[in-house]
Parts: sequence; C-alpha cells; structure tokens
Amino acid sequence: MDDDLLTIGAFAARARLSAKALRLYDRLGLLAPDRVDPATGYRYYRAAQVERARLVALLRQLDMPLARIAEVADAEGDEAAALLAAYWADVEARFAAQRTLAEYLRGRLSGRSSEMYGKFTVETVEVPAQVVLSESRHVLADELPTWIPASLGRLEEAAAGCGGAAGAPYVVYHAEVSTESDGPVEACVPVADEAAARAWAADRGRARQVRLRVEPARRLAYTRITKAQVAQPQILAAFEAVEEWMKREGLAYDGPCREVYFADWDAAGPEDPVCDVAFPVRRDS
Repeated sequence: MDDDLLTIGAFAARARLSAKALRLYDRLGLLAPDRVDPATGYRYYRAAQVERARLVALLRQLDMPLARIAEVADAEGDEAAALLAAYWADVEARFAAQRTLAEYLRGRLSGRSSEMYGKFTVETVEVPAQVVLSESRHVLADELPTWIPASLGRLEEAAAGCGGAAGAPYVVYHAEVSTESDGPVEACVPVADEAAARAWAADRGRARQVRLRVEPARRLAYTRITKAQVAQPQILAAFEAVEEWMKREGLAYDGPCREVYFADWDAAGPEDPVCDVAFPVRRDS
C-alpha cells in the first residue's frame, strides 16, 4: 500500500466531512478516490485531495448545480473565482425576480389587484390587415428572452429583401407560456412587398421554418409598458390590466394576446416605452 494514501475514514477526518458525504461525491462524479481496492472495495484518497473535498462541500451549500461545481473545482485562481461570481449573480437575479413576484402575488391575494392595474392606461387601436413573415416554436418562459430577439432578427433580415418591414414586429402567444407550459409562440414581422415575400417563402422559407400568412385586420386593446416592465411579473400585471379593462368595457377576446415591439430594445433605458401588450377584441354580443 502506498504510504501517501489515506483511508476514507482518515481522509474524512482531515477534510472535516463524513464518509457518507465522500461516497456521495464519488457517486456524483465530483471527487473520486485515488484508488479503490479491487478485493475489498475500500476507498483510498491522497492528502492533496483535501482542498477539493472542502471546496465541493462549500459549493454544495450554495445550491450550485453539480455541473457548475465541477467547472469551478476544475478551474484555478481567477478563472474559478469568475465562475463562482457569475453563478452568484444569476442566483441574486433569480431571487430578485422571485421577490418581485411574491410582492405581486401578495397584492393579488390581499385584494389589491385594482391598485396594481391602475398603473396601466388601456387604449384601443385599429390595425389593418398585414402580410407577415412568421416563425413559431414551443418555448418555456425562461427561453423567451433568448428566442424572441433571435427569431425577430431572422425575420427582419428576411423582410429586408421583401420591401422592408411594414410595421412593428410582434409576438403572438397561442397558448400559455410559463415554466411548465411551452406555448406555442409565434414571432411576426409585417412586410411591404407581398409578391416578393411569397417568392422568398417559397424559395427559402421552408428551410428556415418561416411561413408567410395574412394577419386579418384587428382592433387591439393595449397598454404601453417600459423596458423594465417587460420583466416578470410586471408584464403579467399589464396583461391582466388589459383583461380587466376589457371586462368593464364589454369587449370579448378576438384572438390570442401579443406583444408589439416598437422601439430599439438595445438603445432603450429601463424607463423608456418599448412594448405594447395587447389583445385583439370585438364588441361582446
């Protein structure tokens, strides 16, 4: 036996961990013993592994996913510190969003919804029929911030060869999108030249999973929100405010809800208006 090897009990004592924890780390692929006796199955570790064992234990206390623990433990110095900082920034952002959601839910549960909805001004607008290039996908809520700009970017690039965009791009929610429900969601860009758009869709649209369709004329009930309000749960309150207004005005749903993006997202500040949340409506008979 190599004199430098430690039994699992001796190593556990030096690392200030239990043998049970070390067996778990081995099973999870985070810290394998240096040697396993083929006859007895006894695990042996080297003293040099103590630091990694302690680091893994501390990172697990941060609820860090196993794959990210492995990344941090395998990195060194500034790289490891940067990986940890990036993970913790994600955690704090998630906690901040959850705190805001909890405050929003407290307002709903305590019957203060009308106060929250009162922050939004609802209006209506008549939108003529439009020829649009569209792209649909099933996505969960946390995928939307990546998929929406990427999809609209692809469609706007295609629209440039079809006479240019003829209106603001928008996103249609054909079913609920949440952490558990994946839509589908449809990104749309109106185009100016219908003939060119049809030719483009026939030639290259199928390969890019883009289709051309005619969006009928709509009457939209909408409220305008800022870039900061696009985040959850503020945007939920905006949609609900429009729905509450529709009930008061005796208007019925005439199609799926949508977000209309009329501003340069990258150039906009947190308090700049960037988006209309809207429902197609008709007069309830």
